[in-house]
Formats: sequence, structure tokens, C-alpha cells
Amino acid sequence: MKPHLIALDLDGTLLTDKKVISEKTLATLKQAESEGHQIMIATGRPYRSSAPFYKQLGLKTPIVNFNGAFVHHPIDRSWKTVHETIDLSVVKDVVDAMQDFNFKNIVAEVMDDVYLQYHDEKLLDIFSYGTTKIQEGDIRKSLEVNPTSLLIQGGDGMADPIRKHLEEVHAEVIEHRRWGAPWEVVEVIRHGLNKAVGISKVSEWIGIPQERIIAFGDEDNDLEMIDYAGIGVAMGNGIDRLKSIANEVTLTNNEDGIAVMLQERLNLKTT
Repeated sequence: MKPHLIALDLDGTLLTDKKVISEKTLATLKQAESEGHQIMIATGRPYRSSAPFYKQLGLKTPIVNFNGAFVHHPIDRSWKTVHETIDLSVVKDVVDAMQDFNFKNIVAEVMDDVYLQYHDEKLLDIFSYGTTKIQEGDIRKSLEVNPTSLLIQGGDGMADPIRKHLEEVHAEVIEHRRWGAPWEVVEVIRHGLNKAVGISKVSEWIGIPQERIIAFGDEDNDLEMIDYAGIGVAMGNGIDRLKSIANEVTLTNNEDGIAVMLQERLNLKTT
């Protein structure tokens, strides 16, 4: 069988609800790699919080982080890193506009530097990885460079109104996605970026055509990736909109949905 490129979202897809890779899924991915297929990660997470899974899988491919805003190769320096940021003036305009909304917090990330509008222990637990530099205070004053991404944590029921405003006012300069329930979080990156854009760069470099890309996802930020892939697979726990455009729907992230689908589709030898 010709080699395929297998693109994996992390949360709700590769990872179980306990935030681990199951033994069956890990073994299946290793088997796929041994039979000549390539595996990569495409996630909204920054690299610092996806690196442990990259290393656990023993990957040798580039990785897509921040939903396509950052694409790099952790072990091959010859790969030309892609880092697309949001213009600082746009960020300040968005933060200004959020003062008219009921929001809990705003977080800006500049690669591994994190800027929090307000102190929040729960968010610190999420964003603190390794040697992360965290700064708290008004982002409009503390942030001095273009950020990789911006996260807006809305109050109850506020994610959709915030997205509506962003679409009406800033559609030409930013893309926005919503985190999965129960989070009222809207993630903002530069216009024109998504996981599919990053994956296309990787597939071209590896030499595997679009029709032999298998992509797995479960959420709003996976829509372009699932639509772009030759075989777009929605997890059983995925949102309905994603399932409606996917080529296939597999079992949930807690039921080894990736492993089950790959074993069948790639005719993998199981032990």
C-alpha cells in the first residue's frame, strides 16, 4: 500500500479524556509507521504542551501548533519554520472591544510566553508548562510584540456573541475558533491560517499527495483539516458539524477510534 500521511488532533482525538494515548492506539500508530506511513500532530496547543506526545510517538515529522500559526520541525533544522502572528494593533482593538462584553479573561501567547489579563489559578494550570514565562496585567500595556494567538474566555453564554462581533468587525484580519464544551473560550489567530494550511506544507515536503492524507479531529478547529484531507475522519465524540463534512465517522477518543479506523483502512497487521 502506498504511504499515507496521518494527521492527528490531540484533545478529544488522539488523547482520551484522561489526556493520555491509549496502548491500543499507540501500538496501531507504531505499526502504521513501520509499514511506511507518516504520522504528524496538528493541534491548537502550543508546542510546549504537545511535545510530550510528539516524543512518546517518536515522530520525525513537522508539527502544526496554534491551529496552523506555528509549524516547525522539532528535530530537522533544515525545515523552514512558519510562524504567522496577529498584528499588535488588531489585538489591542479586540481587547478594547471586549470591554463591552462579559468576559472572564484574555490570554495572549507569543510562542512560549504567556500574557494574562487577570490572575487565574485554573488558567495558570493550563498554560504553565516547563519554563513558560507568564506575565499578568492589562495586555494592551504589557504586550509589546505581535502574538501567535489570542484567547478570550467569555462569561456564561458569551462565546457566540463574542464570535459574532469578531466576524462582523475583524473578519478580514483574524480567524476565530471556539474551544469545546464546557469552555466559553474563543481562540483567535491571524487571518488565512488553519490546520489544513500547515498540513499542506508538510505533505508537500514529505511527498504524499492530498488524496493520501488521513486526518482525525473532533472540534470546530478541525473543520478545514477534515475537509482538506483525502480521508477526513470525525471522532464519535466530535461535533455534529464536523461529522457532516467528514468522509468517515469512527468511534470516540475513549474507544480507540483512531486505531479501529486505521487498522481497517490501511489493512494493518495486528498482533
